[in-house]
Amino acid sequence: MVKKKSFGEIIFTIFNYLFMIALCIICIIPMWHVAMASVSDPTLVNATSGLILRPLEQPSVTAYKIILNFKGLLTGYANTIFYVIAQCAITGILSVMGGYIVSKKTFRYRNFLMLFMIFTMLFNGGMIPSYMVVRNLNMIDTRWAMLIPSALSVFNIIIMRTAIQGVPDSLEESARMDGANDFVVMFRIILPLCKASFAVVMLFTAIGKWNEWFNAMIYLPTRTSLLPLQMFMRELLIKSSGDAVNQADMISNAQLYMTLVKYAAIIVSTLPILCVYPFVQKYFVKGVMIGSVKG
Repeated sequence: MVKKKSFGEIIFTIFNYLFMIALCIICIIPMWHVAMASVSDPTLVNATSGLILRPLEQPSVTAYKIILNFKGLLTGYANTIFYVIAQCAITGILSVMGGYIVSKKTFRYRNFLMLFMIFTMLFNGGMIPSYMVVRNLNMIDTRWAMLIPSALSVFNIIIMRTAIQGVPDSLEESARMDGANDFVVMFRIILPLCKASFAVVMLFTAIGKWNEWFNAMIYLPTRTSLLPLQMFMRELLIKSSGDAVNQADMISNAQLYMTLVKYAAIIVSTLPILCVYPFVQKYFVKGVMIGSVKG
């Protein structure tokens, strides 16, 4: 039997739908403006101060041709994809292991260890001590400098700890009766049951690593061949956008396209990670709901 909604519930549902629609529009319009501006006529874009909701004049992909002609683009993409995959693998393994350890009721010092880790979220050594540690470990100008300092996050451990605590103890006891050790229990029993929360950790890690540029600027001062995509985009947008456009011999009025190149660079650098989100969205929503309910 379907329960009939009251007048107040109907009004509340309508308000929720309207609010979410408005929120979606607010989030989509800026990206849509950038996308439409990147394929518009450069003269009209430079003369327009409002939102651009459709291509001005005949759509053109000249700005994207200039971006693709930029010599650091493919190198930046390759490095960023490597950093994202490697960071997700390292962070995923360490987060599961850390969450598993601090969730075990038989571990005597789990509460002290948890408090100690939470303390690092409030207070840390800062940028200079971190740089000195990386330098003393001889990781400057190496790929390890992009992976090791951000290998583990206390926030990710908390997410995995909350999810693992919801797994019945009887499953682990049954596995141990069959001779399973901690690694078997952790990766073959616990992890499959916490895949929603694990997907949240992977999504946060992938987005953070994809957008990362500050660590590369500090830890990779001379090895330009190891720089991620965002650093090349930064060079293109801030330092040498004019030079990059002027070097494009495909157009005669190259200076007009400087603004369009910046718009196109935003699309090129954000579109791949936006395409990944729909595939993990259902796990992301489920993982966040589990964490909020159990937390």
